[in-house]
Parts: sequence; C-alpha cells; structure tokens
Amino acid sequence: MERLSLSNAAFEGDNNAYLFADGSAVTLIDTGDWMATTREQLETALFQHGLGLADIDRILLTHWHHDHCGLAGEIQAESGADVYVHTDDAALVEGDEAAWNAMDDRYQQSFEEWGMPEDKQTTLRERLTDGETTVETPTVTTFEDGETFSVTGIDLEVVHTSGHAAGLCMFETEMDGERQVFSGDALLPVYTPNVGGADIRVDRPLEKYLRALQGIVDADYDRAWPGHRTPIDDPAGRAQYIIEHHEERSWRVLDALDRRGPCDAWTVSADLFGELEDIHILHGPGESGAHLEHLAREGTVVREGAEYRLADGVADTLAELDEERWELAF
Repeated sequence: MERLSLSNAAFEGDNNAYLFADGSAVTLIDTGDWMATTREQLETALFQHGLGLADIDRILLTHWHHDHCGLAGEIQAESGADVYVHTDDAALVEGDEAAWNAMDDRYQQSFEEWGMPEDKQTTLRERLTDGETTVETPTVTTFEDGETFSVTGIDLEVVHTSGHAAGLCMFETEMDGERQVFSGDALLPVYTPNVGGADIRVDRPLEKYLRALQGIVDADYDRAWPGHRTPIDDPAGRAQYIIEHHEERSWRVLDALDRRGPCDAWTVSADLFGELEDIHILHGPGESGAHLEHLAREGTVVREGAEYRLADGVADTLAELDEERWELAF
C-alpha cells in the first residue's frame, strides 16, 4: 500500500489517496478533488509506480464529498475502473439530478431553520456551486456495511460510520500484523470532522458520529490512515479526544443559551466560532444545530420554532456546577 498525498486548498490539509498496485486489480481508496493540479499530482505519483490512470481497475470511495471522489469520473472514463461507494452516497456521486435537487431544497430549508442571514446564504451558495458543476461523474456500484474487498492479499472490510456524511465508510484490515483502518473523514489527525453541515441529509448526525467514534475506541486499531494529512498511531486515543471535544462543545452551547436566552443555531454558532466565512458559513450553524437538536432529544434544551432555550431547571444546574469542571468546557 502506498499513501499518495494530493494538494487540497481546504482547511483539513492535503488529501490522501491510497494505492494498492501489486494485486490482480490496481485499487485506489479515494481520488482527491477534481482540480487539474490534483490530477497532475496523481498521475505523477502513479508514474513513479509504473502506472497511469488507465491502469486503475477499481476505486473505493469513503464518501461523496468532492475532495474525495472528484476524479472518480475522469479515471473511470480513461480506464473503465469500477467505482464503489456506500448506498447512501451513490446518487450524489453519480450526479443524479433528483438527488442534487433534493439536496438544494434541504439546504434552503436548513438555512432558514438555522436563522442564516440572507447575505451569508448568497455567499455560501456561490461557494457551494464553484467549480463543482464541471465534475465528470462516474457510474457506481454500491456496497453496504460489513462487505469485504480483496486487495493485494488482504481483505478490506467496510465499516459504515455515518455522521459527517450519510454514506461515510472506513475500510478496516489486518496489515503487517496489525489491525489498521482507512478512516476517511471519520477520524482526522488535526481537525474534528464537521457534523450537521457537512451533510445536511443526515438525521441525528451528532448521535451517529459519536456512535462511530465509540466504535473506533472499542476496535482499538493499531493505526489509522485518514482522508487528510498524516497517519494516526493512536486511533482510539484520537477518537476519545473527539468524543470529549463534543462533550465540551455541548457545555458551550448550554452556556450560550444561558447567557443569551432563547436563540437560533446561527446565533449560537457566533458564540462558538465567531464570524463565519467561506464553507464555515455552512459548517458553523450546521454543527451548532446538530448539538442543539441532540440536547433537545436529551431534554436539556427545548426547541420553539427556530429558537432553542434551556429546559426548566437547567440554568440552576449550570449555576451549581463545580467551577473547575465548568472551566474544562472552554
């Protein structure tokens, strides 16, 4: 297996594509984004292994986001490669018009529910459509949780980890005598993957993502190969850190409601993240909304229209918290 590092202007850092070249079917996990520079980098990396795009037989996608599947269509057009993705993300990867129209409707509904200002909606829509309409889309074959793919003498087992994206999957394997996992965006070494905004189709995104993280903790992998940046040598520790990060964020959401009184997700996101620009206009209120909905289902917060307030008695509980524990939330 070779990790191919591909440039990415997004904040998560360089993308990774993973190459399995020694078996009967040359396989890639993820492709990077659709930019010409990324294609050139991928072609250069393949050439160093005596390969070209036309030699790729199979592509396994972790999820539908364009920085992970952006070149799948171009590679398939050149090589005839089979492209595999989880059922929940298949329509988006294929560029299905009805699926993308439904996504557009969900965006508008979410913007209104979050209380996003009109000028921010305009800026965000320009960002969401920039360049993506030129992506050549592939025909895909779907897979489900628990299916396996054989590559270069090892088996990759699909682990569905919904939350950041509806169809987000990892591929776990035994490699070099260790339990390892290709974690996509389920587990990243620096940033905590966004929930709520990164895929607005996901119902209960925070609940599902926390369940996925606990699964990584329980699996206790020896190493994770993430969708961005460098390998993770303590996947369980990193997953536990992100679980605790979201617990602390929930405390900050409660504090915002305690200080402000009833307010919408956009207002809470200002407390959490400050002024939002670029794609963070989507990610900020999306994650705030995910936490607010999660707290509402737990009964700590009450939703009234587009606004949320602390449930009766919660403010008194917050006031009684031990000062040292409260400080841990910031």
